[in-house]
Amino acid sequence: MNVTEFRTAVRAWLDENDLTPGPDHSFDAQVEQLARVRRELFDAGWMRYGWPEEVGGLGGDAVLRAVLGEEVATRDLAEPGIYSMIEVLAPTMISYARPELAAEMVPKLLRGEEQWCQGFSEPGSGSDLASLSTRAEQRGDDWVINGQKVWTSLAQFASRCVLLTRTAPGHKGITAFFVDMDTPGITVRPLRTMHGVDEFAEVYFDDVVVPADRMLGNPGDGWKLAMDLLPHERSTCFWHRIAYLFTRLDRLVEQTNSASDDELGAAYLALHTVRCRSHATQQRLAAGIPLGPETSVDKILLATAEQQLFDTARDLLPGVLELSDVEWRTEFLYSRAATIYGGTAEIQRNIVARRLLDLGAE
Repeated sequence: MNVTEFRTAVRAWLDENDLTPGPDHSFDAQVEQLARVRRELFDAGWMRYGWPEEVGGLGGDAVLRAVLGEEVATRDLAEPGIYSMIEVLAPTMISYARPELAAEMVPKLLRGEEQWCQGFSEPGSGSDLASLSTRAEQRGDDWVINGQKVWTSLAQFASRCVLLTRTAPGHKGITAFFVDMDTPGITVRPLRTMHGVDEFAEVYFDDVVVPADRMLGNPGDGWKLAMDLLPHERSTCFWHRIAYLFTRLDRLVEQTNSASDDELGAAYLALHTVRCRSHATQQRLAAGIPLGPETSVDKILLATAEQQLFDTARDLLPGVLELSDVEWRTEFLYSRAATIYGGTAEIQRNIVARRLLDLGAE
């Protein structure tokens, strides 16, 4: 099935099957809605396209997954940030887990039977991932993990965690594990952010025992795993986010008037620019072309466009964010983090300067 046929068929199915969220907009309800959407799409076959048959998929180009996520985001059926986590975690499992483990676990994620989380960031190592200190020590046939993670999305809902640990010094001393979140010694503490949503959590690991067969890849493969993960985050996940932001621009247009054409035009141009860039990245990924530091450009453009959009909403809807509309206010506050999460804007610009423009360390 080609992309056009797939999109047409998905739209027809979504028109006939109502997956509209309920009136409860709490984060707990969003997670429940995410599970519902995945389950319905998986059972109908749509969620299985673009994934290998070895993990319950139906094969086909990975671009089909981007199309499905775009339709979900455009119809506002699931929060795009948590929906898109599947595009980071499932490919990681397929590439690095033992085949039998991937075959067992990935369908549970695709169908919404489980939520997973990604244990990367730490209190002292956010954008500087290589400085992480959560330690794993081998004891017989097991590994024992001690340390702390922070800003871990969905940790309080997650059944599993793709976890980075330190097993030796340096980049080659980072090792990844697939950890069951109900293992004794794991403590999860949700974090309330300024936009009022407990999306993130701190996670503590105190003598957490993990079987050796839950290692992803080999000892020291963790840094490579993290670098392989980024192309998925900055291609398909970004594509979903951009589709969602366009729905917010449409809503803003409906609530304003023609006197604001300049401001709306600038917001549209910023979104259109990042969509064009993201489309090219999607095509490169689909063609099997390795993605590298150039995806930092995608990250900079997306963060800039998102903040510009919600700055425009604040300017064109005076008083609405501050006094009345909770949804606009929540999204405006969340957009403030766009230049922080997933690698800060400063880090991304440094990558562009050093690795793309060859401007050196200064």
